[in-house]
Amino acid sequence: MMKLAVGEIVQGYRIDRFLGRGGFASVYLAQHEETGEKVAIKVGQASGGGRQVTRLLEVTSRRTPDGISPDELPAEGVFFEAQGVRIDLFDEQEIRQMLHAEGELLAHAKHENLVGLRERLTIDGNPVLVMDYVRGKTLREKIRSLEGIHLNWFLALTRALLALKDQGAMSYHGDLKPENIIVKPSGKVVMLDPALRAGEQRVVTTTPHYNPLLLTDSKADVMAIGIMIYEILTGTLPFDDVPWEFAGQRSGGETVRLSLSYFFSYCPPHTLNPKTPEELERIIYRAITVPSYGLPELKNDLEAFIAKA
Repeated sequence: MMKLAVGEIVQGYRIDRFLGRGGFASVYLAQHEETGEKVAIKVGQASGGGRQVTRLLEVTSRRTPDGISPDELPAEGVFFEAQGVRIDLFDEQEIRQMLHAEGELLAHAKHENLVGLRERLTIDGNPVLVMDYVRGKTLREKIRSLEGIHLNWFLALTRALLALKDQGAMSYHGDLKPENIIVKPSGKVVMLDPALRAGEQRVVTTTPHYNPLLLTDSKADVMAIGIMIYEILTGTLPFDDVPWEFAGQRSGGETVRLSLSYFFSYCPPHTLNPKTPEELERIIYRAITVPSYGLPELKNDLEAFIAKA
């Protein structure tokens, strides 16, 4: 796949610096040579998913192509097959297809809380996405530095996801997590990197710690928001062993139901943080465990809780 160098000119854009990487892509800050506008350029990176990405020795906000901070969780490649779910590597052609699909998605999904696509390039047969450069800190950086976290951010995301779904522009994000949420200096939140998906092939990228059931609908986003609020309240994640053993199954018998019930027996937030409000704990529980609890219910409950606070 592609590697870009600082100072390199890519179809009118000068690469200024490396911004970050995930399981399957790298992102660079670039500047348009004529207009001077700053953009983020995303290229494929055949690193094989989060489990294959090198971890740096210490928790850090430093961005380098050589590795990521050990507290970050890049996405994995998920293949839905007749015999079950498989988490595996993508080859270069699959990554090209996924980036092309992401470009198609962002070309039609427009919202102030979703990163915007400027243009799509093809370089040496590789798709390259030119997107808005969103200045600010990731939610991961906010959590890491113990900065104040606002529930209004999650309410804004929920409203945005509802609007995009209602428009038919984006049925779900699919890879919501602290690394994919930017908090701008103004306080506005912006979602990055919607799950790469290859429609008919039943292939997606997602981060199992925030989507342990490997869902491919808007419930994945509801569950991820519940898990993020849990993490902020407790300093830990509700589930250690992910994905759930039967993740991706559309139906199942008593064994599956008992397994799911056992899996959902996570430590309640108030046990780890006695200051957890009771109603917020109920919101987390519903978001994570109740299948019928969707974006509209989450929006209403967050609005009610914030209004009382």
